[in-house]
Amino acid sequence: MRTAVVHAAAGSLLLTTLALAPTGGATAAPGAVAAPYAPGAAELRGTAVAAARAAAEGIAFGACPDAQDLPGTIRCGTVTVPLDYAHPYGRQIELTVSRVRATGKDPDDGKRKVLRQGALVHNPGGPGSDGTYFPLIGLLPEWKRIAGAYDLVGYVPRGVGRSAPLSCEDPKKSVQGPTQAPVHPSESYKRERVARAKAYARGCAERVGDALRHYHSLNNARDLDVLRAALEEPRLTFMGTSYGTYFGALYATMFPSHVRRMVFDSAVHPDPEQIWYRNNLDQSAAFEDRWADFRTWAARHDDVYGLGDTPREVRRSYEKVSARLAREPAGGKVGPGQLQAAFLQTGYYDDHWPHRAHALSAYLKGDPGPLIEQAEPHPQAAVETENARSVHVAVECNDAPWPTDWAVWDRDNTRLARRAPFETWAHVWANLPCAFWPAPRQQPLDVRAGAGELPPTLILAAERDAATPYDGALGLHRRLAGSALVTERDVGTHGVAGGPNACVNGHLETYLLTGRVPGRRASCAPRPEPEPWAKPEPRAQAPAGKATPARTAT
Repeated sequence: MRTAVVHAAAGSLLLTTLALAPTGGATAAPGAVAAPYAPGAAELRGTAVAAARAAAEGIAFGACPDAQDLPGTIRCGTVTVPLDYAHPYGRQIELTVSRVRATGKDPDDGKRKVLRQGALVHNPGGPGSDGTYFPLIGLLPEWKRIAGAYDLVGYVPRGVGRSAPLSCEDPKKSVQGPTQAPVHPSESYKRERVARAKAYARGCAERVGDALRHYHSLNNARDLDVLRAALEEPRLTFMGTSYGTYFGALYATMFPSHVRRMVFDSAVHPDPEQIWYRNNLDQSAAFEDRWADFRTWAARHDDVYGLGDTPREVRRSYEKVSARLAREPAGGKVGPGQLQAAFLQTGYYDDHWPHRAHALSAYLKGDPGPLIEQAEPHPQAAVETENARSVHVAVECNDAPWPTDWAVWDRDNTRLARRAPFETWAHVWANLPCAFWPAPRQQPLDVRAGAGELPPTLILAAERDAATPYDGALGLHRRLAGSALVTERDVGTHGVAGGPNACVNGHLETYLLTGRVPGRRASCAPRPEPEPWAKPEPRAQAPAGKATPARTAT
């Protein structure tokens, strides 16, 4: 009986989806029709089959696995998707899903019932981030009205955590320290890193095998449609943060008739020419500007931290610490590499600024404790750390062609490092396995939506975001007709939805609750800068669903 239901539903879905733009590696003008055997047609048919199967089976939500350490209010289940959408009856993998039901309550009037609007599905980015904790965000005041109307749904993308996890090397290698971080590396150091990148790419192929080719953004978008069907949602309401905006945009291009509402928070530039090599170059340049923002802030508070009263003096204080750590690692584990990784976080979130400035100041005054606490590797997180990096590398390497000649990487990044030394070479080493990647590459889909092809969508962006530079939001806005862009001016925190800016949150809430967008463009005044403090204070936890980014998270 179920088989008949699945095949009947698959046929109906197939008639709908074959009228959409082609998937897979093909690019086409907006509105082009996919011929039955056009590139990606097999995956399109496979998605229809998998979605029909998921709709028939649903998700059996129950207690979450103990290892997740989640409260009982969150319920977990799994959805089954094909490893290879061209063969939907072949090998299957399970994706973990988490959910908190809509409260049905108006936080401003406890007696007023709120109409449920379905599921709000979220992806926190990465690639490689786990979205299981997203439903907890409904506990925050900024999210209570949205949580009243929506089931809050998080999930674990393919390759991450419990969802058919990837591993490219021994996890112990991912948390080793101390390491070096030369901003102008020698030729011998470069040769060493090239050899390590080749070994890493080889390790991915050996550990994962032929399945490696199926971990990419197009399949993440297809998985999203299967999840939509399993949740019994005729159309998807989705919020993607960072990398989540990219495959959310792919979804909107591949399945426009399945879109209800979409929020793109801190958008990746979706231009096929940008994915991913050029996006990473732009990201390294943007981190230099954010590094300057932090140093300017620390200099204004020299009376608190004593790091120098100009950005240049603050940089010298940082370089002094880095040089000292190269000679004598703090706690035996924190070297220049760990220092750089810790201070990279100042480019993502300005609420890290007081903590990092305090750690640098304390170290220079003879107390390495705060720096060790903030920067040391954590062996207990080795498996999670290695898994996140494996997924990040696999997805980006599979998504698009990359330069395969080391001389191209060396030329481009040597030039870039002259004006943006802080992050450039660390970024190269994180992504260099893509130069030697053994799996086939996808051709990036040309993200487009013409007038009337999509419901209105909402793009949120911080003007000085480094991880997803602002030009990405502008690029996505140009490509999606009917989209609205809300800009938080003059600040750079990565991921602005549900943060401290009431203006941004007002636009987000209005859109999700009513579908209305603020015209084509709107802007919000910046959030306040963080207040300095001389001694450690308890840190507020980041909102659930906003994962701490890996070094190269987008």
